[in-house]
Amino acid sequence: MTTDRREQPASSSSGPDEGRPASGRPDGSPSEPDPRRWKALAVCLVSGFMTLLDVSIINVALPSISADLGASGGDLQWVLSGYALAFGLVLVPAGRLGDARGRRRVFVAGLATFTTASLLCGLAPTPGLLLAARLLQGVGGGLLQPQVAAFIQTLFSGRERGRAFGLLGTSIGLSTAVGPLLGGTILSLDPDPSAWRLVFFVNIPIGVAGAVLAMRWLPVSRPEGGRRADVDVVGVALLAGALTALLLPLLEQPPALVWALLWLASAGLGVAFVRWERRRTDGGRDAVVDLSLFRTSRYRNGVLVGLVYFTGFTTIFFVLSLYLQDGLGMTPLQAGLTQTPFAVGGALTPVVAGSAVSRLGRRLVVGGLSTVAVGLLGTLAVVATLADVLPPWQLGLALVVPLLVAGAGSGVVISPNTTLTLSVVTGPRSGSASGVLQTSQRIGSSVGIAVVGAVFFGVAGVAGGGAASGAGGGLQGADLTAGLVASLLVAVALVLLSLVPAVADLRDERRQQRQDA
Repeated sequence: MTTDRREQPASSSSGPDEGRPASGRPDGSPSEPDPRRWKALAVCLVSGFMTLLDVSIINVALPSISADLGASGGDLQWVLSGYALAFGLVLVPAGRLGDARGRRRVFVAGLATFTTASLLCGLAPTPGLLLAARLLQGVGGGLLQPQVAAFIQTLFSGRERGRAFGLLGTSIGLSTAVGPLLGGTILSLDPDPSAWRLVFFVNIPIGVAGAVLAMRWLPVSRPEGGRRADVDVVGVALLAGALTALLLPLLEQPPALVWALLWLASAGLGVAFVRWERRRTDGGRDAVVDLSLFRTSRYRNGVLVGLVYFTGFTTIFFVLSLYLQDGLGMTPLQAGLTQTPFAVGGALTPVVAGSAVSRLGRRLVVGGLSTVAVGLLGTLAVVATLADVLPPWQLGLALVVPLLVAGAGSGVVISPNTTLTLSVVTGPRSGSASGVLQTSQRIGSSVGIAVVGAVFFGVAGVAGGGAASGAGGGLQGADLTAGLVASLLVAVALVLLSLVPAVADLRDERRQQRQDA
């Protein structure tokens, strides 16, 4: 087993060597609430929102990047997916680093890395340098993000924790849905082909301000005895190899033999990763993933919900943005506005869900997943029946209600699932548990974009496929309506599949309640 470590939340002083003993509470929260906890939460949410926003905001900027840098379709596709992949790979070891070396220190390091990489992205003169900067940007986001949930876990307790996770759920939902709208707005301010650089430059003042305020308001935490983390470099490399081999066939569409060999390699690397992690854990050394976390069925089910749900729901913005711009001729801003109802629904429900999660438990997640499926089916029905009948602006109006319903359901999934999943992990492993949970979501997003994107382009009849095919005008003449309908069907199927672990956890929850009674 990995060596147990306990952290000490800081006192109201922000000096680097000051702290106060943690209480005896089993959840690791302080006996007296930190008076700066809501300010600390604000810094965490704004910074985390910015890193998650960069997963989706770049979608509407792909045509400008192609025109300005002469980027190929493959270049643009990797710029889009490389960020999410790097982000996901760093999340788990970042959780361990936060546990062992202090969450504030790792949070500020991640924010500084992300901000510097945003500057490099905006200055990039070639597609290759842009991709390198995007990978570095993903590393920064991955360092920062797991500290956010871990801070909530240690700074808040009881109903306040539910409210805090509700706000976190709001920020996650908004970051995914608002990206296309914000990116379209920024691009509409300047018609110059290089205007895409502003999408990255806006991160710089936010990142600088966030780092300054983090040093003032985030509490200091230190591991007992000052033990440093033993970073599992081999584990990270094995996981990176397994995921890369899994995604390459979906993104590059190689010959069938190469496809099969890559997936066999992915499976082999995955098995090697699990064995290596078990050996590390049994030897008492830090591992990328503490496999003992998955012995708890409640935690395991929550991770599966996050993995499968993010595989389905995050992909709708990808295919819908392409359809609205390349299929219907909308501008980036118009496409973003069309998707705004999802963002509105996703912003309204998480706070309410966060307050109700302690009373309703996993029923909230099951109800939210069902609502998302209904909303996406409504979106599919509107496109399938009205796309060839209504002009683009009227079709956009017809999509308001189903997207609003889907967004409202999504807000009831993400926040409660985070709260319920992490509630079964206490003490010093909270950072690692948060990292694994969020990694499952980022991996789900990467795989979902590859799978649903392949369906979209394959059914639409786009030669060569690829997310960036449309950036240079390669989607003209394709049957994008058929592609969108097919990809939405896949997204709905994935959302329904995520109900399986959610319902299983609901049964465990009810069984435990009967035993406690």
